[in-house]
Amino acid sequence: MDQATHAMHGVGEPSEWVRQWAHLIAPGGTVLDLASGAGRHARWLAQRGHPVAALDRDAAALATLNGVPGIGVLECDLEGAPWPLPDDARFAAIVVTNYLHRPLMPRLLDALAPGGVLIYETFAQGNETVGKPSNPAFLLAPGELLAVCAPALRVIAYQDGFIAHPREAFVQRICAVRETPAAAANPAARTAIAGSEAESEIPGHTQTSKVLPVSRYVLTA
Repeated sequence: MDQATHAMHGVGEPSEWVRQWAHLIAPGGTVLDLASGAGRHARWLAQRGHPVAALDRDAAALATLNGVPGIGVLECDLEGAPWPLPDDARFAAIVVTNYLHRPLMPRLLDALAPGGVLIYETFAQGNETVGKPSNPAFLLAPGELLAVCAPALRVIAYQDGFIAHPREAFVQRICAVRETPAAAANPAARTAIAGSEAESEIPGHTQTSKVLPVSRYVLTA
């Protein structure tokens, strides 16, 4: 990840894409904010009642999150070291913005709990014509994010194109859900699963939260 990309992780307004689809996250569900930087999304999600695990390699950025209620931080090298979380860690949502390391994608999909939501937004090919990042390693190919998520996840929304704000950029965005087939097909199973608890460890403390199967995907304007 180049410096220009990492700089966009500073504290600021949360992404419109994240705000648009955050309502699909189970109430009180634990969220993984990957490559969180100073935590613009971690802070916003914590304010909405979600325990958040914020992972990043930037110790100075993570230090700004120390003591923020509902947020646990973990300094880690996401690209040059093993996956830093337990293999069985599962989350009600995973949020990733302005970051791409392709080898992590299978890990992210596997880390979604049943009913969990992936909200992902990053740069795409064409961005080299308007600014940084311009390295192909950090730019998604046409349709790449969609292909990664399907068919393992149900894709609720996907965009691949050009935006003018907050600055000119070519981006891909996806919101996708790991559905619970048994719950969708059987109301009794839906009730049983909704009452079960799924545990996810957040660096600094342990949070037990309920991950509810999402049976209706409300599309916002």
